[in-house]
Parts: sequence; structure tokens; C-alpha cells
Amino acid sequence: MFNVLNSQTKITGNQKRIIAAAIIGDMLEFFDFFLMGFVLAFIVGPWHLTFGKSAVILLSAGIGAIFGAIFYGRMADAIGRRKVFMATVINFSVATGILALTPEGAWLFLAFFRFLVGFGVGGLYCVDLPLVQEFVPASKRGRIGGLVTAAIPVGLLLGSVLGAYLAPVLGWRGLFATGLIPGLLTLLIRMWVPESPRWLVDQGRPEEARKSLAWALERTPESLPLPVRITETSSKPGFRALFRHPRSLLASWVTNIGVQTGYYGLTLWAPTLLVLVLGVPAKRASFLMIWVGLGGFCGRLLISALSDMIGRKLTGGFAAIAAAILLFVMATQHSGTIAGIPLFWLLMVIGYVFADGIFAVLGPYSAEVWPTSLRATGMGSAYGFGGIGKVIGPWGLAVIVGSSNPVTPAASIQKLVPSFTYLAAWYLLAAVFYLFVGAETKGRDLEEIDQELMASAAERSAVAEKT
Repeated sequence: MFNVLNSQTKITGNQKRIIAAAIIGDMLEFFDFFLMGFVLAFIVGPWHLTFGKSAVILLSAGIGAIFGAIFYGRMADAIGRRKVFMATVINFSVATGILALTPEGAWLFLAFFRFLVGFGVGGLYCVDLPLVQEFVPASKRGRIGGLVTAAIPVGLLLGSVLGAYLAPVLGWRGLFATGLIPGLLTLLIRMWVPESPRWLVDQGRPEEARKSLAWALERTPESLPLPVRITETSSKPGFRALFRHPRSLLASWVTNIGVQTGYYGLTLWAPTLLVLVLGVPAKRASFLMIWVGLGGFCGRLLISALSDMIGRKLTGGFAAIAAAILLFVMATQHSGTIAGIPLFWLLMVIGYVFADGIFAVLGPYSAEVWPTSLRATGMGSAYGFGGIGKVIGPWGLAVIVGSSNPVTPAASIQKLVPSFTYLAAWYLLAAVFYLFVGAETKGRDLEEIDQELMASAAERSAVAEKT
């Protein structure tokens, strides 16, 4: 049955609807997630927040995403992709709406509900991509998976627009209140998306799997062969089963923590850094971030295309190295200008092409390296482990700059080079594991990957028993 899917040369209307729904979901999900970066720029002064308190607010969502990715990823393999997606949407949209009720100066209240937002966001990301990948042919999987992630900087862009133009009217509480609307909209869009056919096959439900894929291909179920499970799972796989695939574990976990540490360390501080380094008001910083978001969007389109052209390994390694170099140059040349344009901001726009664009290969690759029975669990564990980066990225910057000091321009500019060097080092770590550890998945059928992974695991198990 999946050979029919993989021989497909043109994406059907129903497949496009699934892809579009995933794109909208990721865009609105990360719009909620990144709202805090813009709100912080408005409250950091009036609330007299230190770098330490600001970092706690920012990293709380990162901690939530770690647990959310692990929990929801495991649930998606256990009870299905579709049901879990619905739960994650409700989770993060309601938590964002509650943030509008934050009492003045209650930064701990803000941090707690940011944790809940992160819990839902981490979960949705680890369900969205496997669901889309399991509905599209192998030859287009890299590009389509990358396009789904391309919606994330659009979420950042949307937050920038609201921060620049609506925040003065709605206030920062109004920004949080808008987080309820996209969540409900996404929920309605996803009501008609069917369950993954590959998950249904893995659960021993071939008739339902054939019906699901037939809907996506816009064919009658009877025109497709009845699928047969190609890998037997005698017991429900759990987290222990991840360690039967050490190469997949290392490749997905280390690339995730490297990229997420570098990216979130920069992104969650970016609006505030523009205020401090360039000396511009919060509204102007939000406007400048619109162009940064556009840079990231263009980067994801570029990287998603490259991943199907030159492969996941080379694409990931190249993007990570480019991001590291541009971060270092951004810090060392922060005070320069070109034709009156601040070099710090210009390099940030260019840097996001790679620092953000790399997610177009990171997410899809983190799912592809696992067998179907562990795909969401494996991706969730990788994203969850990488979610430590959401903590040590912003916190690392806060510590280097001086977490006990009030937020001042002098403190930020003084420590900009060591701070950005710290973030660049994490991107370089990701590059090493892309280039020298990960297996290439470009153009390979998911069933072929399943068989190879299960055979390798069985061989290692046999050797261990003999030993």
C-alpha cells in the first residue's frame, strides 16, 4: 500500500489540506510561544526585572516543553497522532489566554503559566511532523517536512507585527488574550484530519489504514492493496526501546540540544537585546524583529529544499556552521553600521536564515531516524532533551551577562562576545553530529528505514546475548 504512496508524483488536494493544517497549527502554536519575548520588552523596565528574573520567565516555557514533548510524544505512539494533537492545542491556547490575567508585577505567575504553554507547544511539534510525514511520498518528505516548520518564523513575524502595532492599543495583556483565538481556529481546522495510516498499520488495523490513505490520495479504499505490518512489535514499545537504536538516539538528541540552545538563547532575548544594544524603544525593536522573522522564514524555505537535494546530513551541518560563524560576527561587529543601518540588526536578519532555517531539517530528521512504532516517542525524546537548550540558552546568556544585575545596556554590550560565542559553540556541536554520526534518510521509504533499524537492533541484541 505504501509503495503506491511512494510512487506518487503529484500531491493531492487532501494531502495539501493536511499539510496546510499542520503549517497553520505550527505558526499559531509558536506565535503563542514567542509572545513572551515581545511582552518582556514592554514589562522589563516597569517591573524592574533583573536578568535573572527575566531568564526565569523565558526559560519556564522551555522546561515545560521538555516534559510536554516527552509526554505527548509517547502518547502519540500509544493512542494515535490525531487525538494527541487535539489535546496539545487545547493545552497551549488556554494557558496563553490565562496569561492575560497576570497581576501587575507577578513574574512567578507569568513563569508558571509559561510552563504550561511550553508543555503544549513541545507536544504539538512532536506530533505534527510525524503525522504529515506519514501521509507523503519519500521523495517529497524532506521538503514538505521543512515547509511545515517554515511556519514557525511566521509565528515570530506575527508576534512582531502585534508587538509593533497592536501592543500600544491592546497592551501586553491584550497580546496574551489573542492567543486564545488562533488555538480555537487550529482546533476547528484539525477536526477533519484523519489518523496516520502508518500508525494504524503498526497497531494492526489495516482496513482503517487503507481507508485513511485512500482519503489522502483521493482514491477508493478498494483500489489500494491491503497493508501488512512489516515489523512485528510483540509488546508496546516504551522509552527503554529508544536505547535499542543508539545511532538514532545520538543523532537526534545531540543535534536538538545544540540547535535549540543556540536558537532559543538568541531568540528569546532578541527583542530585549535590540532595545539594549541599539538603544531603541520596545515598539521599534518589535518592528525590527519583523525582518528577522522574514529572514528565518526564507531560511526554512532554503533549507527544506536543500534537504531533498543534497541530503539531511550535509544540509544540517552546513546550516549549523553558518549560524555559528554569523553569531560570532554579530557580536564582534555589533557597533558598526552599513549605510546608516545597524550592523547588529542586519547580521541578525542574515544569521536567522541559518540559525532559524536549520529547523527545516532538524525536526523532520529527528522523526525520520526512528521506526514507526517509536517515531513520535523518539522525536519527543529528542525534542525534549533538546528542550534543555531552551533553559541553558537564555540562562547561559543571563549568567554570562550577570544575572544579579539590573538590565542595563552597559552589562549587555560588555558581555556580548562571550555570550554569543557560547551560543555559537552549541551550533558547532550540532554540526559535528550531523556530519559524522547521523545516518542519511534522504529519499528513503519509511518502511525501508523501519526494517533496517529493527534488523540492526535485533543484531545488537543477539550479540549482547552471546556475550
